Amino acid sequence: MRVCHVAPEVFAELPALPAELPAAGFIWIGCSRDKLQAELSAVQVALAQWDCGALVDLHVADLLNAQLRSQFDTTSWYDLLVFRRLLAPATTEPEDALPTAVATSPVGFAIFDRVLITVHPPDCLVREHFAQRLAMHAQGPHDARGGSRLPTSPAELMLRMVNFMVDSYLELRRSLTRQFGHLQAQLLDPKSPFNRWQRLLEARNALHLLEDTCEDQRSAVQEWLDALDEWPDEESATARRERELLRVRSRDVQEHIERVLGHVRRLEQSAETAVQIHFSALGHRTNEIMRTLTVLTAIFLPLNLITGFFGMNFDALPLIHSATGIWVAMTIMAAVATGLIAFFWRRRYLGSRRRP
Repeated sequence: MRVCHVAPEVFAELPALPAELPAAGFIWIGCSRDKLQAELSAVQVALAQWDCGALVDLHVADLLNAQLRSQFDTTSWYDLLVFRRLLAPATTEPEDALPTAVATSPVGFAIFDRVLITVHPPDCLVREHFAQRLAMHAQGPHDARGGSRLPTSPAELMLRMVNFMVDSYLELRRSLTRQFGHLQAQLLDPKSPFNRWQRLLEARNALHLLEDTCEDQRSAVQEWLDALDEWPDEESATARRERELLRVRSRDVQEHIERVLGHVRRLEQSAETAVQIHFSALGHRTNEIMRTLTVLTAIFLPLNLITGFFGMNFDALPLIHSATGIWVAMTIMAAVATGLIAFFWRRRYLGSRRRP
């Protein structure tokens, strides 16, 4: 469990939970689910000493739940946000491999007025990334626009972490686009029969799961925005600017989620279209083959009729006793075949259907 003091110009990691809150800034407690479960009583006692109010038992269960979807809940003394982050994909998969699963894990945020508790999966890169980043910002120069300054409230740090997690979904779009582009090329290649239907089904299920995850994230952020609007109005201009900054960051996170969700839906439509084109191409090819076989059958049918007529065992048939009978029959058969071929060619039943 990492305990940090974050102030406008100070970032310091504390050895343990302090007995009281610092005069300025806020306390950030970042821990894994196992560590929170082990240190829950100490955290609850510290929150009571800081006059923040204890965590509700149901919210503690939510923070410890590794399968919980993205959601938001609020109380009169703190807000709870659970946001599923993207896990790193396996590096052993080939570059053109279809995404069989999109692994995610929940990160929980308990946002008090001057305390932020973040609950991460084991070895979470988000917590370590922000601990290093905030330490660097505390030592480096500050940007007047706020790009490099330290967060001034637990809610702002929470939004920065959520925005960082959403950016990983934005980066996932390139990989998904490349993988499904390779899939579409295989589907539409007439020289290579497609036999990866099981992988395609798993990839579509992964897209559906990612879409559900993004919808839950969007709903959670929207509920956070609604709760932010219900906060009591601040009297000072600085507090009002900070509140407006929180709204701007929240809308930015929501816009990023909308972009990911829109891209996922376009990929789903693209995959559906590629499958439809694949079966349409197969149907067209089957129709071309059947058309050619039907024309050949129509050409040879009258020839079979002629040979069957002259093959009957009757003595009175014409031309069977004549020396020129075979040539007459072959001439008739050749004329019939030539006439039918010319007829079908003019009707474009043979050869290409493209007009000059």
